[in-house]
Amino acid sequence: MYRIMLCCSAGMSTSLLVRKMVESANERGIPVEIEAYGVAEFDTEFPRYQVVLLGPQVKYMLKTLSEKAATHGIPVQPIEPMDYGMQRGDKVLDFALSLINAAH
Repeated sequence: MYRIMLCCSAGMSTSLLVRKMVESANERGIPVEIEAYGVAEFDTEFPRYQVVLLGPQVKYMLKTLSEKAATHGIPVQPIEPMDYGMQRGDKVLDFALSLINAAH
């Protein structure tokens, strides 16, 4: 089971992308748990996940959030703006899985 966290300003704008990522994973038979949260929830939620992807609107927080997650060995990376804007769930899922596989 892959556990992926998406993080944006309030957890709202990433919810559609979460749905598209889950659909893509289901089509491929990949077991996933993908949830979206606002940055205010980052500290309490990130330890439950294997990777954290940031929406473009919170990309400026990459350094701070990466440092927090590094203590747990969890990679944090921004979502490619074009993939985010076009809601390419398959591409974002592939990116998340590559980060998880590289970290373990």
